[in-house]
Amino acid sequence: MFSLNTRRPTIAEINLNNLAYNYRSSRSFIGTAVKYMAVVKADAYGHGAVECSRRLASEGIDWLGVALVEEALELRNAGIRTPVLCLGSFWPGQESVLIENDVTPVVYQLDRAERLNSAAAIIGRPIRIHVKIDTGMGRLGVRFDEVEDFVERLRTFDRLRVDGLMTHFAVADEMGGIAFTDLQIKRFYDSVEMFKNAGFDPTHIDLANSPGAVVHPASRGNMVRLGGILYGLGGDILPSGIAKPALRPVLSLRSRIAQLKRVPAGDGVGYGHLFTTQRDSLIAAVPIGYHDGYRRGLSNNAKVIVNGTFAPVVGRVSMDWITIDVTDVPGAGEEDVVILIGEQNGVSCKAEDLAAMVDTISYEITCGIGSRVERRFTGVDQD
Repeated sequence: MFSLNTRRPTIAEINLNNLAYNYRSSRSFIGTAVKYMAVVKADAYGHGAVECSRRLASEGIDWLGVALVEEALELRNAGIRTPVLCLGSFWPGQESVLIENDVTPVVYQLDRAERLNSAAAIIGRPIRIHVKIDTGMGRLGVRFDEVEDFVERLRTFDRLRVDGLMTHFAVADEMGGIAFTDLQIKRFYDSVEMFKNAGFDPTHIDLANSPGAVVHPASRGNMVRLGGILYGLGGDILPSGIAKPALRPVLSLRSRIAQLKRVPAGDGVGYGHLFTTQRDSLIAAVPIGYHDGYRRGLSNNAKVIVNGTFAPVVGRVSMDWITIDVTDVPGAGEEDVVILIGEQNGVSCKAEDLAAMVDTISYEITCGIGSRVERRFTGVDQD
């Protein structure tokens, strides 16, 4: 069993060399005529924002994208000086923090623009912003049919400089959505013309997320935002049957067997006895549960890898533990490594495999890996 001086052996390992590979591969596929933003919001999709940002900065990434001002400050406090775009704008009262830390906000509300303009007047210098246009996502942004009025109002804020225009695609990951994506592209460029006609001269024209950048060349503008594909999560995000960059998985998730026990045929396992043994079985307890992000919907559904062999998850996934059936795993023993996401001896279990079992996407699987799961980073230095 484990020493009391040893941490729980449930670990997410982040391969920063594979992260760098995915960036280079994507850049080679998409081309060098555009700039690249790495989206590192949500702790880099659960992969560790600071460490991933450092590696991507060393690879020459042009921008980093976050959702919150708090996420931007985490990067700045870690000494990362790469330009940062706060995709989710900011809350009233945060404008001075943005300015002090050289974080560029996305703006789509006139009251936020007014606050920034007033803050810029106090410090005596202009502030750069990016403006988001809602071309059909129906979420955040200035509606495409309200841009003209917005532009006229924005012109009154003499301390703001529109450094970029952006939008976000709704169905770029669906081949059946090509017509709507094309419509979004048209609406966006119509909006760009309105800004230019009003005297604005944005440097960055930014439409494409990962699926857009890969599937829709016309959407690349002069900067693309790469999210999931940087982390090797293209399997359930990019459409099948299309050309795409080669990607490597960045995150693997593993633990160890904490206890083995013989369970006779006919006995129930776990809460509610969701699983009943059909034979004399060897059942292993593994220290990971739904608080760690291993979803309850994986109960009696998923498989893990032990000694290069699949072993089914049996019984209910609980808060801190899962149970697996290792009856058919040769030589299974306590402290054996259990691969929950990753590969061993040519056998693999991907984040998108788990996602399909619980009717979600791989992004939610990696983002959901809890904070008490230790992150370990390999390839910290450039390869």
